[in-house]
Amino acid sequence: MSGRGEPRLLPWVSPEGKTCFLLGDGKGFVSRMADRVEAVQLEMADGLVAHADGMLGEARLSEGELRFLARNLTRALRDVRRVAVSRGARLGGAGDASG
Repeated sequence: MSGRGEPRLLPWVSPEGKTCFLLGDGKGFVSRMADRVEAVQLEMADGLVAHADGMLGEARLSEGELRFLARNLTRALRDVRRVAVSRGARLGGAGDASG
């Protein structure tokens, strides 16, 4: 946390799909959990990009394979964007915390 008492955008949403924030000093259990979740999300995005590169190198992909790839790349991009917005806000950068 920046120490200014600003809420931290968390890397998950509520069961209703609402954006989640955390108030605190950035050193508590939920902050550490959020850091771990962000790390996993970024690692998964890296793996998916590598997988997509391999798939797109194939001569022919089915419609189902392309849909699967697009769906998962979209999900990963959403997660990575959320991490970037959260970290940017904590660094004092301007960011859209809407999710």
